Amino acid sequence: MNEYVEEFLRYMELEKGASKHTLRAYRKDLGQFFALVRKHPAETELSDIRGFIAHRLRDGKERSTVSRQLATLRSFFGFLYREGLMGSNPARLVPNPKQKKRLPRFLSVDEAFSIIDEPEGIGFLKARDRAVLDLLYSAGLRVSELAAMDMDDLNLREGLIKVRGKGKKERIVPVGSKAVKSLKAYLVERALVRQRTQSVFLNRKGSRLTDRSIRRIVVKYSRETGLGGRIGPHTLRHTFATHLLQSGADLRVIQELLGHSSLSSTQVYTHLDVSHLMDVYDGAHPLAKKGKREK
Repeated sequence: MNEYVEEFLRYMELEKGASKHTLRAYRKDLGQFFALVRKHPAETELSDIRGFIAHRLRDGKERSTVSRQLATLRSFFGFLYREGLMGSNPARLVPNPKQKKRLPRFLSVDEAFSIIDEPEGIGFLKARDRAVLDLLYSAGLRVSELAAMDMDDLNLREGLIKVRGKGKKERIVPVGSKAVKSLKAYLVERALVRQRTQSVFLNRKGSRLTDRSIRRIVVKYSRETGLGGRIGPHTLRHTFATHLLQSGADLRVIQELLGHSSLSSTQVYTHLDVSHLMDVYDGAHPLAKKGKREK
């Protein structure tokens, strides 16, 4: 079994450009599956996969987590099928668990600015934290994209950055003037730190800032502003997309900026607050305009 799993992981890394985080998730999902099923991969049947999914749901696992594990199994057994190691992909016919629809959490403009303006003071850490928060909100980056950013990716004169997204796909993203100012101030402080990496964002020892450390920065300042500790980097990404949409940006432009491979991924951001919807309705619908004239 391990030989098949390792071969699959090598394929996903070398051919599909899967990140280390994704590879760890694949390894964990497959380990849990085979620990329960206890069969050789080539002997796995449709009933085994259905049983695993049912077992995970009975254990109280989130439906989104179980769906992700099913996607891992589809990829794994699909790989074995294409390699001629199985006669079919038994995971292909297993439906995804029905998901509870949840709107993504996003901040108001005032709340977003309260967080990114919270790191006051001078010095390396405060300048770095301001730049981290400003860039997350200004460019709508994933936390992994921010952590992976190198000095060569910055073009502050033009207000542009190069981002390496999922599958190592690159895109160019504009950065707002406020975030550019914060980045320039941080880079002055960064130059004073003993650097062992070309990473833009460093810890106090001069090494690349990790995904986990970036999350801690966001949680820290969201708590300090009274917004609670459940706000993370992805909340700022949601907020970036929502504010663009509310300002009239085209959905396909937002798709490009976020680095989504399909428009369906971006459509989750089409939620708008009721007051904004009412403003749009009142300003655009003929019956709403007629009602105002008759008052």
